[in-house]
Amino acid sequence: MGASEFQQEIPLPAVPVELAAIAQIWQTQVLLNEEFTIAQLREHRSTYPYGIVHLATHANFAPGSVDDSYIQFWNRSLRLTQLRELGLLRPVVQLLVLSACRTALGDANAELGFAGIAVQSGAKAALASLWAISDAATVVTMADFYRNLSHSVIKTEALRQTQLAMLHQQLHLDSPSIQQIIRGIDVPDSLGRSISSDLSHPYYWAGFTMIGNPW
Repeated sequence: MGASEFQQEIPLPAVPVELAAIAQIWQTQVLLNEEFTIAQLREHRSTYPYGIVHLATHANFAPGSVDDSYIQFWNRSLRLTQLRELGLLRPVVQLLVLSACRTALGDANAELGFAGIAVQSGAKAALASLWAISDAATVVTMADFYRNLSHSVIKTEALRQTQLAMLHQQLHLDSPSIQQIIRGIDVPDSLGRSISSDLSHPYYWAGFTMIGNPW
């Protein structure tokens, strides 16, 4: 699930590519923009117990009042204290991926942050970010992470393999493995121009972290 268009946020043109790439690997359902609502999430999980939930959108963790931190759905902002509305416990979500900025941060008023509270609310594990991530580089990160995850039962190992490949300049938008995943997907020209062929700098990959059960 995710959004590429927003009323009060800048567009995220890479989100449709990111979701389509994941669907190529896992043969799953994609809910984009108008369909990206909490009600739709709960409805779809009531008919099929999806073990992985992926949210690609804007988010912000603001130090201080917990009311200033949010994950942006299509029709509303979900505050930090409202994560239980996602219904992560019934059925249990094995992995919640928060493909959005600063979702792993916390402070004295909300020590766990979005990812920690998601785990506390029922998810077995959460993949989140420590800073404002690159929209375009996230396509590469998530595509390769899910490719690795399809061959590994250990979530942290799947993430580690992706991060090592990026560190050693083995993974970028034009890598054969990524090109195979996104073949047939409409990739905007602006996406290719906005991403470097060298994603080895920690900015692109080191911000992603796994919280909760690594298995």
